[in-house]
Amino acid sequence: MLLSARETAELLGIKLDTLYAYVSRGLIHSIEVADSRERRYDAGDVERFRAARGGGRARADLDALMPVIGSAICLIDNHRLYYRGQDALALAETASFEEVAAILWEDDAAPHPNPLPAGGGTERARTLAPLPATSGRGRDPSHERRKGEGQFGVIERCQIRLAELSAADLAALDLTRAGVMRTGRLILSELAEAVGNEALSPLPVHRQLAAVWGLDAAGADLVRRCLVLLADHELNASTFVARCVASTGATPYAVVSGALAALSGRRHGGASARVEALCHDLAAGGEPLAIMAARLARDEALPGIGQPLYPEGDPRAVAILAAIKRAVPARARWIDEVVQAAVRLTGERPNVDFGLGMAVTVLGLPQGTALGLFLVARSVGWIAHAIEQYDSGVLIRPRARYTGKRPSIEPGVGHAG
Repeated sequence: MLLSARETAELLGIKLDTLYAYVSRGLIHSIEVADSRERRYDAGDVERFRAARGGGRARADLDALMPVIGSAICLIDNHRLYYRGQDALALAETASFEEVAAILWEDDAAPHPNPLPAGGGTERARTLAPLPATSGRGRDPSHERRKGEGQFGVIERCQIRLAELSAADLAALDLTRAGVMRTGRLILSELAEAVGNEALSPLPVHRQLAAVWGLDAAGADLVRRCLVLLADHELNASTFVARCVASTGATPYAVVSGALAALSGRRHGGASARVEALCHDLAAGGEPLAIMAARLARDEALPGIGQPLYPEGDPRAVAILAAIKRAVPARARWIDEVVQAAVRLTGERPNVDFGLGMAVTVLGLPQGTALGLFLVARSVGWIAHAIEQYDSGVLIRPRARYTGKRPSIEPGVGHAG
């Protein structure tokens, strides 16, 4: 007997969003229904799962394994995404990335396109304290910092630059809201420079990157849209790490560096790289259905497909794919063929990673750009969560639910007689 998602959730005493989260973690398995986007659940498996988790205690037991932190930053509700109550998809139509940063950070000042002028060297030297002479690096950290960086991936390059800035930026110790926003703007600009591999400029981030990559106005606007839609997405792995680091009182540099470490994992930021590789294969020519079917035949999952928080389809992917077709009309039919093939093979629709990978591929951007755009965008969300965590004054310290062997107690030991 197969159960619907709603029937399964009711049997387990959980919400639909919690059920989809369990599926994404492999705790419950769904079954594809032919010629339908709906997934079903085997009643026997669901009952065994419920019994193994203590019947009515299933929800409490499993929720104990998933961190839940109160936040006013991002809401995922009714298949939509909101930034502090504002529809992210509506913002993506016209808002700049800097305006979205101001919303997420609750920054009432005018948007700051870039905190440092073009060239950056002299101004940065005034902003940052000199490093101790004993370190042998008393000069401006912008000098020679690119030496040897070419051997690293984009995340490692960003972490190296943040470490250098952190050592010199004593003002980053100011964890007031104004202080963190000031450091956050420096971090955002530094990450954009690392991803674009060009010196800072006074342009907004999307225009700065578009200039580096030689994009026209339509391409620049597509980059802007991607940045806006990727700015935050509630409490994913890297954002949780960011909040944990912030809760210890570490500086925003440490917050973002820790989040980047989490993003480097193959189950998180690695998804962007895999989608980008798939999109390059598809763009090289051939029938999309055959190319993706061959991957499945080799027991390789199709990356960028499905998002448990959006069972009806990731609205961010829909918006990005539509924008790609407007920016590059000649590729519109091909994009539709790719999406239709993916849905036909998996029964699920593309997620935002797929949309991002398709965007950088169609725009002809350098390999690895998808992950670079993702981290630049998400840094704004990480800083927003850091501000919220600093303001709370709470140290995040989850408890572990012990599942190992219990010590044996000898007769008479530890008893009152």
